[in-house]
Amino acid sequence: MERVLGIGGYFMRAADPAALGAWYRDCLGLDADENGLWRPEAGPTVFATFESGTDYFGSRAQQSMLNFRVGDLDAMLAQLRAKGADVAQETQDMAGVGRFGWVTDPEGNRVELWQPA
Repeated sequence: MERVLGIGGYFMRAADPAALGAWYRDCLGLDADENGLWRPEAGPTVFATFESGTDYFGSRAQQSMLNFRVGDLDAMLAQLRAKGADVAQETQDMAGVGRFGWVTDPEGNRVELWQPA
């Protein structure tokens, strides 16, 4: 059986694509080039499905959620707060998995930040 090799891209609709791209660059440090090519560090990627009624993604209108690995969750959340981003107050710890926090981008998309254990 042929298998996929990894995530090849993540595509989002945006009312202002340039501004949203700049937010991801300036607030999260996502250093994609002018074509959107980003070379993330090697590490684990989780692919998981959720029940259709989940509130985990924030708004029920949001059908998927982007998750970024981070080295220091507390530092990233502080950086986002300093930039005026909409950061959730709570974080979550999962034994053996890591710590999670969330930010909502300027277009209302909830993004998960994960510091692996």
